[in-house]
Amino acid sequence: MNENYDVFLFEDHQIVIDSFHRAFNIIQERNGNINFNFRQAQCCKQAWNLISQISNTKGNKIFLIDIKLKPDQKNKLYSGEDLGVKIKACFPKSKIIICTSLNQNSRILNIIKQVNPDSLIIKCDIDFNELVLSINKVIQNETYYSKTVISLLRKRTISPFVLDIYDTQILMELAQGSRMKELQELIPLSKTAIEKRKRQLKLYFNVDTDSDRELVKAARENGFL
Repeated sequence: MNENYDVFLFEDHQIVIDSFHRAFNIIQERNGNINFNFRQAQCCKQAWNLISQISNTKGNKIFLIDIKLKPDQKNKLYSGEDLGVKIKACFPKSKIIICTSLNQNSRILNIIKQVNPDSLIIKCDIDFNELVLSINKVIQNETYYSKTVISLLRKRTISPFVLDIYDTQILMELAQGSRMKELQELIPLSKTAIEKRKRQLKLYFNVDTDSDRELVKAARENGFL
């Protein structure tokens, strides 16, 4: 009996898209009972439009997501991480593979806590054969992390703090120069709640000044902007 998978590639670099296509095609050739159907998007807006179109469909779904996709401000999707959270909510039985060039420890841990992907790959960690292996593992209901992620998880200090969509929006708006009055207009939180989140973010990023500029700089250095 054939197994059909709808594969969604959310990636903006054609060379990476081509590599994934090749990897899936090799798996399909080696396993005659597996069929892959591909759809792709190159920014958060395109990806969300595609997700909305398939929201009521069933069947096996595999989502491959790059973190640094162009944001969709209207739908509050600021990265592939936000897409992953939405996909988990819409399709809890789907498989999610995150493939990213980001390797900052805090960002990797946040992705794991927020999305809990079936596979998390740092692009510089793997070659093509390992890419094929990672997809096979996911299809077989196993988890696959590349070596940088495994090393981090072995050494990590567990932190209860996770950046959510409001934290990300605050950082994005601060990076664009928004003041508190504008933040209150753009984010559905009270002034007190926004200030509390800014304090938490500064603690998380070890920013010991009142400067929003330093907070933005630290967030950027840790891969959140």
